Amino acid sequence: MASTCTYQFDTAVYKGAVAFPTQLFINGEFVDPVNKGTIDLINPATCKAIARVSAGDREDIEAAALAARTALKEHWGLKVSGEARSKLLHKLADLVDANTDQIAALEALNVGKAFHAAKAMDLPIIVSLLRYYAGWADKIQGKSIQTTPDKIGFTRHEPIGVVGAIVPWNFPLSTLIMKLAPALACGNTIVAKPSEFTPLSALYLCTLIREAGFPPGVVNIVPGYGDTAGQAVSESMIIDKVAFTGSTLTGRKIMEAAARSNLKKISLELGGKSPSIIFDDTDVDQAVKWAINGIFMNQGELCVAGSRIYVQEGIYDDFLQKFTESTQCLSVGDPFSPDTFQGPQISERQFKRVMDYITSGQAEGATLRLGGKRHGTEGYFIQPTIFTDCTPNMKIVQEEIFGPVAAIMKFSAEEGSLIFHVPVSNSFHGVKEVIEQANNTTYGLACSVYTKDIDRAMRVASNIEAGTAWVNFTNWPDLGLPLGGFKQSGIGKDLGEDALENYTNVKAVHINIGIKI
Repeated sequence: MASTCTYQFDTAVYKGAVAFPTQLFINGEFVDPVNKGTIDLINPATCKAIARVSAGDREDIEAAALAARTALKEHWGLKVSGEARSKLLHKLADLVDANTDQIAALEALNVGKAFHAAKAMDLPIIVSLLRYYAGWADKIQGKSIQTTPDKIGFTRHEPIGVVGAIVPWNFPLSTLIMKLAPALACGNTIVAKPSEFTPLSALYLCTLIREAGFPPGVVNIVPGYGDTAGQAVSESMIIDKVAFTGSTLTGRKIMEAAARSNLKKISLELGGKSPSIIFDDTDVDQAVKWAINGIFMNQGELCVAGSRIYVQEGIYDDFLQKFTESTQCLSVGDPFSPDTFQGPQISERQFKRVMDYITSGQAEGATLRLGGKRHGTEGYFIQPTIFTDCTPNMKIVQEEIFGPVAAIMKFSAEEGSLIFHVPVSNSFHGVKEVIEQANNTTYGLACSVYTKDIDRAMRVASNIEAGTAWVNFTNWPDLGLPLGGFKQSGIGKDLGEDALENYTNVKAVHINIGIKI
């Protein structure tokens, strides 16, 4: 049975050993799964084995859910003050902060993201999230509501109960903390299932949760496969709510399972196909830098990736040249190299999926301007890829690729309307409004608008059907602002005060002070 992961890092950016249990974390203890299942983890940069971890099944999810239910009734939930919950979250934040290098190294090893990116972006966000929601823990309250002279009314915001969290592989610890921190702040207990591809940072976190002093059963983490452990979380009659980040397809399955079981509450942060609209009055150099970050950051494996780039014709040629030159300069390779910007895709399956989209783009008539091939001879690396001459119905324009593939399109302004050029037979023929095209997708997660005209920025951002709109930048979350999509990009919000609504039930209390019958 898998029991411990010990890994010695000897790289240019981090040297040190990391050791921690790889069993299931249930009721404050590391335990073997009932059916003795395991998962072999692969380093996506080398295709070599990293470690073997325990894999939970339905029986383990139910055991974790029972532990969470017991903890909720006996030493968490309404039994513990917001101040006490806040102190524990602050303590956990301190411990994560003190172990930043170790966690960043695990994320780079397991996910394939650049170590310096994990350390400079992921870990500070994780620590800030814990501290942000620690600050909310003693401020979750209802309000008094005037009714009649004979009655007093007020509301209470109470914990929902046991929360199931199912998180993806692209930002494994960040997305886990997006669920865990507000859920715990509100007084819920947790059963979390990290991705079967990337459970290492979550398991390492378990050692810090225990060190921070959380009571047994408050946080339970059960690695496992989606069609077994994940399905069990969705179907459990003990779990009261599921918080999920991942694909729209899986989100639908979770909704169905939640409805069939105990009609549990759900919040879903799902796929995206985010447009970036770049006007000719913008700072081209800055727009190029942000657009590159928008699509190629984290190997293009992010739900808000700005994969559809619409550029106004006045700057199109200049933008395209600079975007292409800058993309050619991106360093692709070893996540532990200090110069690496883009690492490998997470798995062979994802590598093949992205390559299939590249093949599809070429077959449907888009021009492959840059990249489109495997990078190197080992690992799941793909060259940063740029397509031009794209039409609205192409798969690379409509579907979420989740890889380093950008589709760049030109539009013009005619009589105050935004017009989109569709190339036919090497010439532009036919027009469509660019806002129409930006909204011509089943998704509605995010968008970016680049212009110096604030009136235009507000007008365009207001008309894009997306839950997040960035103006003159992209992919830079603010923890105080909500993150979540419209349409098939999800239900509910992560981040900010709005996320607290995902984890509380509102109870109305009516007090009779004078009504007689």
